[in-house]
Amino acid sequence: MALPLNASVEATPNFIANLAAAQQFFLLQDADSADTRFAKLKADLREMLAVLSWSPAGGRPARFLVAKSAQGKLKTAAIQQLAEQAGLPDLREYVVGQHIVLYAHSATEVVLLALKHQRQLVYSSDT
Repeated sequence: MALPLNASVEATPNFIANLAAAQQFFLLQDADSADTRFAKLKADLREMLAVLSWSPAGGRPARFLVAKSAQGKLKTAAIQQLAEQAGLPDLREYVVGQHIVLYAHSATEVVLLALKHQRQLVYSSDT
């Protein structure tokens, strides 16, 4: 039996901007513990990357896709556009501590689209 190939994993500029926003939030919330908390988030993200490279569909189905409000549908359309730009329409979420990563995938490719804290209502797609 052949071992599965590792899927390639890359991040969009939007995901990188979301990660930078999380770091800024940590600094504003508590500058003394910000570096430690951000290092923990990055370590958790590295672990997620390892899992997704072996199992691209390892996250849960994206829950926001069932939005019923007009605002929810607009936000959903913006996020789906990010996935379409990546050429990967299958959207999933991966829980990383108190954060949720939105990603698109195929059997051989994973593209990280957005990052949000579990208390945030929507993913940011402003970049």
